[in-house]
Amino acid sequence: MSGSSRSTALDPSAALSGVRSRTVLVQGPSMLPVLRDGDCLLVRRDVPIRPGDLVVARFRARPSLLVVKRAVEPRDGGWLLASDNPAVEGHGLTGGVGDVEARVLLRYWPLPVSRP
Repeated sequence: MSGSSRSTALDPSAALSGVRSRTVLVQGPSMLPVLRDGDCLLVRRDVPIRPGDLVVARFRARPSLLVVKRAVEPRDGGWLLASDNPAVEGHGLTGGVGDVEARVLLRYWPLPVSRP
């Protein structure tokens, strides 16, 4: 995928099986302005998900792709997921029902810019 049509996805090396906390790499613009391409996140499995949380999930329509999205509401045994960036809507994989694998705890890279 290239350009603004990319979904915010994770580095494939960030498989979440069997580990409670992992680091993941954001790829794509779908979660701008909150998350940017290249941001590194700490995520954790087995924590409660609430509406509004940033999560790592798999869309049921494309289960091989791990994505970072915002959990909107529980739906059909999973979660309705959405992108934050309205500019990428309509490019596929920007929303829909998915299965959450982990909740984003924090962005650890790049470090926040301190202002004087």
